[in-house]
Amino acid sequence: MILVVDSGSTKTDWISIDDIGSVLFSTQTLGLNPQVLSSAILNERIINNYDLYQNRNEVTKLFFYGAGCGVSSSKKRIEKIFREIFSNAELDIKEDTYAAVYSAFKPGEPSIVCILGTGSNCTYYNGKDIEQRVVSLGYVLMDEASGNFFGKQLIRSYYFKEMTEEHSKAFENEFKLDPDTVKENIYRKENPNTYLATFAKFLIDRKSHPIMKGIIHNGLKRFIEHQILQFNNSREVPIHFVGSIAFYLQDEIKEILIEYELSIGSIIRRPIDGLLNHHKLQIDNLI
Repeated sequence: MILVVDSGSTKTDWISIDDIGSVLFSTQTLGLNPQVLSSAILNERIINNYDLYQNRNEVTKLFFYGAGCGVSSSKKRIEKIFREIFSNAELDIKEDTYAAVYSAFKPGEPSIVCILGTGSNCTYYNGKDIEQRVVSLGYVLMDEASGNFFGKQLIRSYYFKEMTEEHSKAFENEFKLDPDTVKENIYRKENPNTYLATFAKFLIDRKSHPIMKGIIHNGLKRFIEHQILQFNNSREVPIHFVGSIAFYLQDEIKEILIEYELSIGSIIRRPIDGLLNHHKLQIDNLI
């Protein structure tokens, strides 16, 4: 049994296939980002899933693509957990940018692939190999144009009284915004990035308002200038986007790419389907 896994900070998609590529089961757990979660919570989120626990000894190969796995220490920590649970499996653990590339690219076609979900990232695919220019330092220092980035901007806008009175009241009605609650979730609880990303829906639902439009435009602008334009041929290749934020802001992304004379490629909400097709094509090399 082969497990193909795509994990963000919010959720993780799992698909099991047999040695001829037929799907045995698919399931979902909460996110498994080893940079923001303890080993105990990572372990709990896996073993509490019935399908995974029942079939753990049948897994012979596990392909895991995860947010937070670009750092060696985090990658080793989640690898240790997988070895304990899936004791008969050969492991292949990569950061989530690989899942984005494998789900979006056309074989042999150079492209830039971006992740805009709970977090954000960007990589270059030269038609054969992946090139990462900027190592992500996570939600505090990077992750521009991501769900948690926009969440931070909304909270700042609310507390700095930049929102309209109407939006402020709506924001208060939808979320608990007292300082103790906000600081507890950001500084003391697990998954602060996921907590911040929960606010992004409020922004997306009101994205036509000038204040919200400005927040979105600024986030996308920063992402393009800090991530996409790092590649010298960025204006010569298609740019693909993967993730829920990219999906819901695709009109805004297309618009700002035109400003920068960049070419839009595909926009994919969930990479797991394309990732599964990639592994089915490779199935003869896996068994």
